[in-house]
Formats: sequence, structure tokens, C-alpha cells
Amino acid sequence: MKTIDLGEWTCSYLDAGAGETIVLLHGFPLNKSMWTFQIDHLAQSHRVIAPDLRGHGESAVSEGIVTMRQMADDVSRLLDALNIDCRVRLCGLSMGGYVAWEFWRNHSNRLAKLILCDTRAVSDTDEIARGRRMMASQVVDTGVDFVADSMLPKLVSPKSCEDQPELVATLRRMILATDPQGIAAAQRGMAERIDMTPMLHDVTTPALLLCGTDDIISPPAEMSKISQSMPNALFVEIQGAGHLAPMEQPLATNEAIQRFLAS
Repeated sequence: MKTIDLGEWTCSYLDAGAGETIVLLHGFPLNKSMWTFQIDHLAQSHRVIAPDLRGHGESAVSEGIVTMRQMADDVSRLLDALNIDCRVRLCGLSMGGYVAWEFWRNHSNRLAKLILCDTRAVSDTDEIARGRRMMASQVVDTGVDFVADSMLPKLVSPKSCEDQPELVATLRRMILATDPQGIAAAQRGMAERIDMTPMLHDVTTPALLLCGTDDIISPPAEMSKISQSMPNALFVEIQGAGHLAPMEQPLATNEAIQRFLAS
């Protein structure tokens, strides 16, 4: 693991392999280690950069609110600091997907290909946004345990819960290790994200959309509809996975990503 000072905050990141660059953006409230299986596989043919997004993992925490635009700008600054001036392949899951949308909006000149895993294009409804802000207040007051309890049943499929108890235990540890202020700031930021739906037809960057067949947060039908609105997008379902397809079904996920990168 490496750390780098990006001015207003310090970023922890992993840098492995060599070749064309792919950047992996984790989901909420996780960290870069969720990509372990993808890093090991992709580093054989690519340079893989996997940062801990602001407030997560071993990166510095910013209190208050951290928007998806801020996180996208953080990624751009990290690329600058690492002297990566070529176009990158950007892969984001869930919250990482929201950051990827903002990277496309504000740094499209740095983007070669886009991979969106188990994520959404619509903004939050009032009810969902209200729930995010309630969690932000509660986690600062009471700690992280309730976040793990409430989120874990939604993150993985029933099959993964039954067949992969070690995965569930790993996820719980990952969530519990996340700073409460980081969780709160990200939740407030996600509650304010914009609706990407009207812009999807403008996303001409070659894109791969991956979704677990049992994802209840960003269902396959919703992600398939997103891909149909994008001119150069391919949609692939990952069988037997919920919201965390790269962790639940890494072999199928890696195969889909590798095919797309080679196309």
C-alpha cells in the first residue's frame, strides 16, 4: 500500500502491474481491498490503480459532506500525482459508479473505457435521500455497527450468504473499519448526486455494465435499461451474485472485464 499527499487530503492507494492503466473505485462503505481478486488478475496485463476514496479505508477523512464530484476530482488529482497522462480504463462499483459518472462529466479527456458495476444512473428519491441523511447523523452519534447490520443483507445474494460465510465476515470487518465521519460525509454526498439519465445518450465512451442477477439495490433490469440508452455499451449479468458481483463471483466478473478490455 502507498500513500500520497494530494493537497487537501492524503490518499491511500495500490499500484500494481504494468501496461495500460485501469482504475478501480470501490463501493460504500468499503475500501480498495474489495478488488483483491480483480487486482491479482488484471495486474498480469495492466497497470492497476486502486485508491481508497476520501473517508474510506486508509485515506484521510473529510467531515461534513463529500460529493461524488469531489471524489472524481480526487481521482484526477491522483492520476496527475502519479504522472499518468494517458487515457485510463475506469471501473466503479455502486458509489464508485457514481464517482465514475462524475469523472466522465468532468474529466472525459482522461477516459478510454468505462466499466460500471452494480450501480445506478438516477438520483435518489426524497425518501432514499432522507434515509442517507438519517444514517449520516446516526453513525456519528452511535458508531458503525448498525451500518453493517442494515447493509449486509442487501449487499450479497442469499446464495453468497449461504455458500460464502467468510465473504460476509470480510465485508463486516471492512464496514466496521470505516470511519464514521467518512460514512456520514459520503452518505450526504450521495444524497445530493445528480440524475445522469438525461445524459446517458451522450456517454459515447465504450462501456461495460455488469450486474449481479440477484442485485436488489441496482437490479439487472435497471442496469440493462441504462446500457440501452448508451450508444456504445454492453450489458452483462453475473449469475449468482448480488450487489457485489466482483467479490461474490470474481471469476465471471474477471472474465467479462478481460473480454471488454481486449475488445
